[in-house]
Amino acid sequence: MARSEIFPGIVSDSEILGGEATIKGRRIPVSLVLGHLAGGMSIEEIMYEYDLTIEDIRAALGYAAKRIGEEVIHAG
Repeated sequence: MARSEIFPGIVSDSEILGGEATIKGRRIPVSLVLGHLAGGMSIEEIMYEYDLTIEDIRAALGYAAKRIGEEVIHAG
């Protein structure tokens, strides 16, 4: 599979991290960014630690929101 932009600023490439969603132009998974945010890191800390822009962080959040919005949960 060739690299494809699956959301603005987010790409998937089977040759990079097994096709996991990553920040465009980087090998930084969206899940890593989200995990750090959930763990209490500030946006500024993540930007500094991984040399990301605010647009990169917003792309990760936007992609996650889109994916969650597509999810169907069936009550048991």
